[in-house]
Amino acid sequence: MAVQHYQLKVAHIIRETNDAVSLVFEQPPATFAYKPGQYLTFLLNIGGESIRRAYSLCTSPLLGELPAVTVKRVENGVVSNYLNEQVQVGDTLEVLEPMGHFTLEVNEKKKRHVILFGGGSGITPLMSLAKSVLYKEPKSTVSLIYANRSLESAIFKKTLDELQQQFPKTLNVIHILEQAPDAQWQESTGLLDTALIKNLLKRLPNFIFNPTEYYMCGPRPMMDVVEKAFAELKLSKNNLRKEIFTSNLEEKTNATTVSSAEDAANLPTTTVTILYDGETHQVAVRADQTILEAALALNIDLPYSCQSGMCTACMGKCTSGKVKLDEEDALTPKELDEGYVLTCVGHPLTEDVVIQID
Repeated sequence: MAVQHYQLKVAHIIRETNDAVSLVFEQPPATFAYKPGQYLTFLLNIGGESIRRAYSLCTSPLLGELPAVTVKRVENGVVSNYLNEQVQVGDTLEVLEPMGHFTLEVNEKKKRHVILFGGGSGITPLMSLAKSVLYKEPKSTVSLIYANRSLESAIFKKTLDELQQQFPKTLNVIHILEQAPDAQWQESTGLLDTALIKNLLKRLPNFIFNPTEYYMCGPRPMMDVVEKAFAELKLSKNNLRKEIFTSNLEEKTNATTVSSAEDAANLPTTTVTILYDGETHQVAVRADQTILEAALALNIDLPYSCQSGMCTACMGKCTSGKVKLDEEDALTPKELDEGYVLTCVGHPLTEDVVIQID
């Protein structure tokens, strides 16, 4: 089915920190449904340019909350600055239907330990996960290890304090700051490293009891440290889910320098078959293109958002042939084994590539 578009009206704007706001939307149509941890893709026109950006929902669909996203301003960030400074209450923003696989299924009968690693604005989907479990799984425990530059930059600090008071036995929050706010600060300071991660985990009650699930979201260096700690602790990465907010792609590994349209036309192409929305598309992909770029050039309206292999909005299953990915961190080992690919960073390696997009 084609991806559905929604027009969401801003009901409230909450200033979370000096450089982050939450946009709370009015009640959307009944067809608007999402899972804890999913994101919205915004379709914006800024300065005459059409831009897409994905932002995680920080609210829980299980609690009757109005849907909201939290946006942290990024230096020279066109969209983040626009959403922080230009959007007003009453404005209407166009979004795609909620997407993403950084989710969990809530069951009130479950008894588990959900451990969350967050860095900076990576807290946004983790808040949705945490609230969902805390309110709807009374036998489960949630632990959050949350890294920030300073206490003032910690998004949702007040909300987390309130949740700790409300759930003193089932919520553990550990803050790590690059610099202590004052001499009375009792928690960890400095940058995360593997030794600190291991020590923090050991502070948590029964952190390796089964079943334990781990979720992390934040800058790539932070997540690299967590994965290294997992390896040293011999914890299974199959229990570790991650959502990437930043990309380290400086150039596409398959990129070919093209100096003119004529040069581009002379590049070798590989035909890819894409099955989407009940239709079959034959797409000629040049050596300097990704599969998504080639499809969009033919006005095939495939789903996508970040275009850098982070959000999985463009994910499809390769049922034939081979595809090379410039970036695959957003996919789990199981998804890779099952043949899932990301068209925004995918390049066909064989002539028989067939991709099914749901």
